[in-house]
Amino acid sequence: MSSPAYDELTRIFARLHRIGHLGALAAWDQAVMMPPGGNRARGAAMAELDVLMHEMLTSPQLKDALHAAQQEELAPMQRSNLREMRRAWETANLVPSSLVEAKSLAGTRCEHAWREQRPAHDWDGFATNLREVVRLSREEAWLLAQYKGCSPYDALVDRFEPGMTSATIEAVFQDVAKWLPGLIGQVQASQAVESVSRPSGPFPREGQRALAAKVMELLGFDFSHGRLDVSIHPFCGGVPEDVRITTRYDEDDVTRSLMGVIHETGHGCYEQNLPQEWLEQPVGTARSMAIHESQSLLFEMQLSRSPAFLRLITPLIREHCGDRPGLSVDNLARCATRVSPGRIRVDADEVCYPAHIMLRFEIERDLINSRIEVEDIPGIWDEKMQAYLGVDTRGDFRDGPMQDIHWTQGAFGYFPSYTLGAMYAAQLFAAIRNGLPDVDDQVADGNLSPIFDWLRGHIWSRGSGPTTEELIREATGEELNPAYFRGHLEARYLG
Repeated sequence: MSSPAYDELTRIFARLHRIGHLGALAAWDQAVMMPPGGNRARGAAMAELDVLMHEMLTSPQLKDALHAAQQEELAPMQRSNLREMRRAWETANLVPSSLVEAKSLAGTRCEHAWREQRPAHDWDGFATNLREVVRLSREEAWLLAQYKGCSPYDALVDRFEPGMTSATIEAVFQDVAKWLPGLIGQVQASQAVESVSRPSGPFPREGQRALAAKVMELLGFDFSHGRLDVSIHPFCGGVPEDVRITTRYDEDDVTRSLMGVIHETGHGCYEQNLPQEWLEQPVGTARSMAIHESQSLLFEMQLSRSPAFLRLITPLIREHCGDRPGLSVDNLARCATRVSPGRIRVDADEVCYPAHIMLRFEIERDLINSRIEVEDIPGIWDEKMQAYLGVDTRGDFRDGPMQDIHWTQGAFGYFPSYTLGAMYAAQLFAAIRNGLPDVDDQVADGNLSPIFDWLRGHIWSRGSGPTTEELIREATGEELNPAYFRGHLEARYLG
């Protein structure tokens, strides 16, 4: 069938993918290898790339081709690709190039300064930069909201989780807030009588790095198309053909880095297994950030903290870190499922973790909707940490509202993806168990292929062909059902 307009669109979006490839590697280098003095020039270069891609997306040529392609006869995956192209075009055309550039520069400046301001507890300095990021994010959100007919915050959520609204998130989170504090209390009471000891270090970085690489290979990560490095804040970046994972090592705690690596490997394996023939097209990208987080959390929480997986990797931990006290399977299992409310989101156990996300969601929702201002954040943070987790954070900016990198980059609307992702992960793993009743025995024997095959067939290879709702329904037989998440937590932590 002849589809000249659609073919022209695929050429344009292939160029966008290649330019984005360079931007992703520049961002990785900025976080991992760039000397501090290079930040101003790097920020300007990355802003230039953002503007270039924005101009390509807003060209009259693209508008005409989208209209013409709509009339052409296309295969189902091509039709889905056209849908994603139009979505990208509509979003880009609502935001002027000047705002794209200003937001990129402000985000780079805020993040770079945050690296020194956070250790120094310099909230005032951080807030000065954050105000500009918030101002520009509000401007962007307002422009998008006017077109979409929604609240400014909903317009930003839609960038990360298409079709999701804050009303849906609020309903889900309000339900969690009813039972989560009680569950935390029950689990802590149950675990109070358990004997557990943290494995004692020091655990040299070299051994941890070798262990991480071995576990990544076990989980199917392809090092011929990716690598592992160190950064202040662990992340998975790059592109499907060249995935960049970073972690940070704590020589007193080997499990901290290992679980972080496993989390990012879940992201990386999703990227590496997206549909190869569509990688340069929008339909070849991950479906949404919540689905992306579901893959990392399925690896980190559903799989790697299970007794079967811990039995599998305990010999590897001993091989690379020494046969130290606390490195028994039973003790590692107790450590991996220990519930203890704390200040740091990335170190939180899976029971307490939703509270950290609900707090951030409520703050950034009100911030973008102009109900609160930057200077209000510390007080609200302290109040909600006390209410949700019983943790006193007063006066601690470093491990309070300055601990995350997301707001420095203007990534408002991203945080809900983490807990939505945990819910999707629980629902997906329940479907895996239903289809593979002996999955725990397979894992204990080192045969993880059935899990990967299931994910590849139901999630990874689908890219953005189906909508999020369609993807989950086809994989599990129903739409998002938070009951699976609650059931998983109660089964694991209360028996």
